[in-house]
Amino acid sequence: METTPDTPAFIPQIRLYQDWLRDRRGLRFDSYDALWRWSTTELDAFWQSIWDYFDLQSPTPHSAVLASNRMPGAQWFPGAQVNYARQALRHVAAAHASGQPAIISRNEKGRHRELSWPELQRQVAALALHLQAQGVQPGDRVAAYLPNVPEAMIACLATASIGGVWSICAPDMGTHAVLDRFRQIRPKVLIGVDGVTYGGRDHDRRSVLTELRAALPSVQHALLLNDLDTRAALTGWADWRRACARDDAQTAGFEPLWLPFDHPLWIVYSSGTTGLPKPIVHGHGGMLLVALSLKVLHNDIGSSYEPNSWGERYHWYSSTGWVMWNAQLSGLLSGTSCVIYDGNPGGSKERPDWGLLWRFAADLGVTFFGAGAAFFGNCMKAGLQLKDCGDLRRIRALGSTGSPLPPEVQEWGTAQFRALGRPDIWWNNISGGTDFCGSFIGGHREMRQVPGQMQCRMLGAAVQAWNAQGQSVVDEVGELVCAQPIPSMPLYLWGDQDGARYRSSYFDMYPPGHGRQPGGGNADAAMGAVWRHGDWLKIGADGGCIIYGRSDATINRHGLRMGTSEIYSAVEALPEVLDSLVVDLEYLGRESYLPLFVVLRPGVALDAALRARINGAVRTALSPRFVPDDIFAVAEVPRTLSGKKQELPIKKLLLGQPLEKVLNRDAMANPGCLAWYQAFAAERAGKQQDTGPAA
Repeated sequence: METTPDTPAFIPQIRLYQDWLRDRRGLRFDSYDALWRWSTTELDAFWQSIWDYFDLQSPTPHSAVLASNRMPGAQWFPGAQVNYARQALRHVAAAHASGQPAIISRNEKGRHRELSWPELQRQVAALALHLQAQGVQPGDRVAAYLPNVPEAMIACLATASIGGVWSICAPDMGTHAVLDRFRQIRPKVLIGVDGVTYGGRDHDRRSVLTELRAALPSVQHALLLNDLDTRAALTGWADWRRACARDDAQTAGFEPLWLPFDHPLWIVYSSGTTGLPKPIVHGHGGMLLVALSLKVLHNDIGSSYEPNSWGERYHWYSSTGWVMWNAQLSGLLSGTSCVIYDGNPGGSKERPDWGLLWRFAADLGVTFFGAGAAFFGNCMKAGLQLKDCGDLRRIRALGSTGSPLPPEVQEWGTAQFRALGRPDIWWNNISGGTDFCGSFIGGHREMRQVPGQMQCRMLGAAVQAWNAQGQSVVDEVGELVCAQPIPSMPLYLWGDQDGARYRSSYFDMYPPGHGRQPGGGNADAAMGAVWRHGDWLKIGADGGCIIYGRSDATINRHGLRMGTSEIYSAVEALPEVLDSLVVDLEYLGRESYLPLFVVLRPGVALDAALRARINGAVRTALSPRFVPDDIFAVAEVPRTLSGKKQELPIKKLLLGQPLEKVLNRDAMANPGCLAWYQAFAAERAGKQQDTGPAA
C-alpha cells in the first residue's frame, strides 16, 4: 500500500482480524469470499469472534450466540448485559493520554470546539444524573430536536447510559414531520435547540419548540440548548448549561447501567413518503456488534495506524435526521476522534461553495472523509480543484453512500487525490439502510477498486440477489435479500403490537420456506422469512456489487427492466445536468410513458441540442429502449429528508392519484417544488381525457 512520507504505515483492520482468527481460532481463509461464506453460514462462530475480537464485556455470561435463528424474531446473546455508552467511554484514559480529543466540531460561523475524552465523560455523566433526577427510568423515551453539534452526541450517550431510549430529529424538519415521529413514541423528555445557522442564514426554532411541547402531552421535562443565541430562553424549559454544570466530584462515581443485550437503544425512522414513518427500534448489543464490525473491519476506521491506535480523525458529513449521524457517533466506540460539521456543505444559494467541507477537513486533519454520493457529484460538477482546498494528504479513505456513486465521479475524485500526492486513495462505497442501521454491501481495504461498483458483501450479512423464482443469481440483477439474521435488525417497530407492520415491511415477499439460504452448512435450518430490502442488486463473479436503485421504481420498457440509477448515471454525467428524475408511467394494455425531469446548471437552456445530447447519452450508455419520451426542465427534484429521490410518489401522482395520498410534505426536504409537478400532473390528466393514457 503506497503512503506519503508524512503518513505512518498501517495494517488494514480486516487483515489484523484475519490474523487474529488464524492465531486464536485456527481459521485460515484463502480469499475474502471464503471468509464471507464462513461468516454467513457459521453465524455463532462469526459473531462470537466479533464479541471476542473487540473485547466486549458483560458481568453475566451469555447462554448462546444465536438462540433462535428466525426472521423476524432472532434472539442474540441471551443472558449478556451491555451498554452502548459504557463501550464508548471505556477508552477515556487511553485515548486522552494520546492527546487526541473525543469530538472536534465546527459550524458555518467558524465556531470551533474540541471536547476532550474526560470532558465528554463528565458531561455525559452530568446530563445522565440530571435526567435521572427528572424521573427518567429504563425504557423511557428522550426525544431531541438538535443539530449536528457535540451536545447531540452527549445527550444520546447520557440517555443510553441510564437505559432511556433515544430519538432525534434534525432542526430542518418542520413541526408536522417531527410530530409524526415523536407522537408515536410518547417521550418523557424533550431536548431542543433555540436555533441554527444554515446556508448563511440564522433560523430561530423557539416557536417550533413551543409547538412541539404543546402537542406532546407525554413530555414531563424540557431542556433548551442555546446554540444560536446564548441569551435565548423559553418559559418552562430548563437550561442545558445548568443541567450539565455538575463538577468532577459529583460525576466521578457515575457508571452506565448494565442492560440486557436487546434493551432498546434508539428509535430511528423510515423516510415515510406516505403515511406515518416507521419508528424502528434497535438494541444496544446489536448496534455494538454491527457498528464495530462495519466501522473498524470494513471502513478501516480506528486503530489502523501503527504503532498506536490514536491517529484517526473520522468525519462523515450528515444531519442528525440521517442514519449516518448514528454511524458518525459510532466512531467513539473504539476511541476514535469524531470530526463533525454543522451547516450546509455547499455554502449558500447566493454563494455556492463546494470546497467548504474540504477546507474544513484539511484544517482539522481528517483521515477518513465520508459524505453522500450527491456531495461528490456536486463537487465535480462545480469544477472544484481539491488542490485549492488546503493540505488534504492526511485523508486516506473516502466514504460514499445515500445513492449509487457514478463511475465518473469516483474517477474524478481519484484523479484529484492523485494530483495531491495520494495515489492510494481508497473509495469505501457502502449501501445499507436506516432499517437495520448498518450496511449490507461495502468496502475492503485490500480488494480491487472498480468505479461504480462496491467491493464486497459485508461480513455476517448473507446478502444475495434473487430472481423472480426466489433463486440466488450471479451476474444478473435481482432483488437484494438478506437470507440470515444479523444482530442489528430491528427489535420491533414502536407501537406495532402484533408485529404485522414489521413483517409487512421486510418479510412478506419471501415468507418462511421461500427460496434458498446461502450454500454450505445446514442451509435450510433457518425456517424464518427472508429480509427483502427493496433494492435492485447485481453481484459479480468476483464478489463486487452494483446497486441499481429501488426495486419498486423499476423501469420496464418493452420487456427489458432497468433500475433508474443507470439512467441517472448517464444523464448526470453531462456537465449541463445537475440532477434528474425519471419515472415509468405504465398503463394497462398500452405503452408506457417515460418522462425525464432535469435540473440544469444556471444559465443553461433545454434546447434541441441539449435534448439530443441527453437522448444520445441514454442511448449510448443503456439502450434506445430507455430514451425518454419527453424531457422537462425543473427547478428541483423532490427528495426525502434523507436525500432520496421521490420516484415512486411522483410516479403515483402522475398516474392520477391525489398528492395527499401518495406523499407526505413534512417528510420532504424541498416540498416547495411540488406545485410544479401537481400542475404537470393536472395538465397531463386533461390531455388524457382527450387523447387517452398514452398521450
